[in-house]
Amino acid sequence: MEFSHYSVMLNECIEGLSIKPDGIYVDCTAGGGGHSEEILKHLTTGKLISIDQDDAAIETCKNKFEKYGQRSVIVKNNFSELGQILNELNIVHIDGVLMDLGVSSHQLDTPVRGFSYNSDAELDMRMNPCSPFSAYDVVNSYSEFDLKRIIRDYGEEKFAHLVAKKIVSEREKGPIKTTLQLAEIIKSAIPVAAAKKEAQHPAKRTFQAIRIEVNHELEVIDPAIDAAVARLNKGGRIVIMTFHSLEDRIVKSTFNKYAQGCICPKDFPVCVCGNKPKLMPVNKKPITASERELNENSRSKCAKLRIAEKV
Repeated sequence: MEFSHYSVMLNECIEGLSIKPDGIYVDCTAGGGGHSEEILKHLTTGKLISIDQDDAAIETCKNKFEKYGQRSVIVKNNFSELGQILNELNIVHIDGVLMDLGVSSHQLDTPVRGFSYNSDAELDMRMNPCSPFSAYDVVNSYSEFDLKRIIRDYGEEKFAHLVAKKIVSEREKGPIKTTLQLAEIIKSAIPVAAAKKEAQHPAKRTFQAIRIEVNHELEVIDPAIDAAVARLNKGGRIVIMTFHSLEDRIVKSTFNKYAQGCICPKDFPVCVCGNKPKLMPVNKKPITASERELNENSRSKCAKLRIAEKV
């Protein structure tokens, strides 16, 4: 099956990378290949490493990029292994990195993948279909305490305690197996008055929380940024697109960490730490999708783009 994906903020990402035709670039989350292909179009003697852990994405990219020859290198792996991937390719320095941290349109729109609360399918939500751990395991084996914790922390759901309690109560009758079964359980746990005040589906935040837990989404961001900063040439760019506040806060915090200079106490007459900034934020505030794009793709609504440059 072809891996389809609307390339969110495509032009903004490409402009943010400030691509050199002979540079070496990495697309950490290739997905349907939209961003990757646009990068490849800007290269002459340069090279692009496209990374994804999804077999469908890898196959799609192989078919799409065959015409680019040696300019394109496709790797099946998790982008948290960026440093190791570059080592195996004997690449010491790179000129730019793109990370699109959103779930692909293909994954959301393919019911069998179990990401959507609008289609019925087995509970799955694995970005890497080879992973042995799925949403089914989270929903049916986590304690009420742990369910409440992830739904509260990763979904930012204020009724996490009610949702967790309801899930545990329902699974005592038998395993919770499907997405619509889970969505209805969540909906029944949310107070009716609160649900009516929101435009979004009452299951959205809990599904987000479970997906993050299944794929360890927040844990992989910092290692990938660390590896990217270590390999970037001076003037190289790192461009990261997030889709919820938890991701954005991590990216903002990590960028700020690398942008920090001297950390000596203020009463020291001279700097003795020798700490110098490694990144300079290109945009102080995150870039968001244009009104035109929002009209074309409602999933762009939550996207935030941060860009930093190696100094």
